[in-house]
Amino acid sequence: MNEKKDIRILAFESSCDETSTSVVKNGSEIESLVVATQIKSHARFGGVVPEVASRHHIEVITQITREALAEAGCTWQDIDAIAVTYGPGLVGALLIGINAAKAASMATGIPLIAVDHIMGHISAGQLADTIAYPALALQVSGGHTEIVLLKDPTHFEIVGDTRDDAAGEAYDKIGRVLGINYPAGKTIDQWAHQGKDTFNFPRAMIDEDNYDFSFSGLKSAFINTCHHADQLGQKLDKYDLAASFQAAVVDVLAAKTIRAIKQYQPKTFIMGGGVAANLGLRERMEQEIKNLAQPPKVVLPPLKLCGDNAAMIGAAAYNLYKEGKFAGLDLDADPSLELPYAADYQ
Repeated sequence: MNEKKDIRILAFESSCDETSTSVVKNGSEIESLVVATQIKSHARFGGVVPEVASRHHIEVITQITREALAEAGCTWQDIDAIAVTYGPGLVGALLIGINAAKAASMATGIPLIAVDHIMGHISAGQLADTIAYPALALQVSGGHTEIVLLKDPTHFEIVGDTRDDAAGEAYDKIGRVLGINYPAGKTIDQWAHQGKDTFNFPRAMIDEDNYDFSFSGLKSAFINTCHHADQLGQKLDKYDLAASFQAAVVDVLAAKTIRAIKQYQPKTFIMGGGVAANLGLRERMEQEIKNLAQPPKVVLPPLKLCGDNAAMIGAAAYNLYKEGKFAGLDLDADPSLELPYAADYQ
């Protein structure tokens, strides 16, 4: 009897302002990864413009599909499944990737897999190391700040969510006040390492008996502090502002996540999303977990896999492939797609 061959998945990701394709083998090995970024196109607007994003996706998606296959040394005959993000995200942007994936599936007969974008971010961890379950993830990005319980590779449940601005969204909004081009997170992180927490911004909901977050009050406090100083003709230290803002964000994220780890006792802790590339947050979480009496294994994806990319979609799709969870050619975008809440099952 022949041994089962390797499973290769060609994945598409186009949920926001990155167009990406990737070939992932067995859910853990990246054979190719192509990312066509749009940052320069959106920077002048201070954020992502949906129509501009969709046009860029259309322009490059055929070419980067060819590049991903060539880089992996594959032909269509080597591909076992085609995966694509179907939500959440910008509806026009999602549809570009979905239609490309559906067209490829229809033309080749290769089965299609629909992947939740957030599940993809969290699954990026398995491209770095083996995940033992149950696991707990802190998902932090421009649109989402969530604590997610992973019962197994395909069953994810939210145990804590943001009630307003996500952490990454707050970074970008205060970045505008500081005169930092979009996206602002990396620069604020760098400045924070050069300053001190002198402003003591609010840590909203840090002591509440839940795992939810709120960053709108922090954002408002930061903006009001800067505007008040401007009215008085005072010049505030940008490094201290950045350090104070980041300290408030990281304090809340760390406090809530550590409490959740103590309650759920996961075997693995994962971080995912663009803000998972924040060095201040990574350092803090690793240190806090190391100090626990029974620390879980910590899996942090490499920085290049924290932002939107197709490799994470391929990783998540492999888990769905093993369970036979395929999509039909009637697959549509779901821009408001959400993971289920743990409370819904209690």
